[in-house]
Amino acid sequence: MWPRTKARVLGLWRTLRLPSRHYSLGFLTVAGFLAGVIFWGGFNTALEATNTEAFCTSCHEMRDNVFEELKTTIHYSNRSGVRATCPDCHVPHNWTDKIARKMQASKEVWGKIFGTIDTREEFLDERLILATHEWRRLKANDSLECRNCHDYDSMDLTRQGSRAAQVHKLWLGTGKKTCIDCHKGVAHHLPNMEGVPQG
Repeated sequence: MWPRTKARVLGLWRTLRLPSRHYSLGFLTVAGFLAGVIFWGGFNTALEATNTEAFCTSCHEMRDNVFEELKTTIHYSNRSGVRATCPDCHVPHNWTDKIARKMQASKEVWGKIFGTIDTREEFLDERLILATHEWRRLKANDSLECRNCHDYDSMDLTRQGSRAAQVHKLWLGTGKKTCIDCHKGVAHHLPNMEGVPQG
């Protein structure tokens, strides 16, 4: 058994050292590995650069509309100094969900490039559609982004108002509802809610 294994290892080593037309297979393997590391590093750097509030508010549609609304909420400024940024609420934190959301958001980039929403009036006209997309997404992922900071098991219901405590216990505690069912418009102004079911 040992001589066969040794022969296989030596055969593999010889194959790695054999030259291709210009380079050995070993060199190509190492070069491919290094190229992969450089690609992965560049990809993650770009991913993180596009996952900042500065990036999100770099276009006037976000900066002049929803970001201005966020500044008036407790998620932006509060007694504890803990602030939620755009990606905290709109991009999942774990890697696979983050990649899926970034791929979905690439459609939003096309909207920016082709000027789907250039003015405040166009934003207001599309606001209910945009909000509905986001509410649907949060409903589908069980308000994953909310739960990155707000954990039901860590809630002290005795420190909440009696109605809030009762509703949280009834709906969140049983898993029948998720955060976005009741907390629409928590960080941004609501669109015209006519015909939208209330939480």
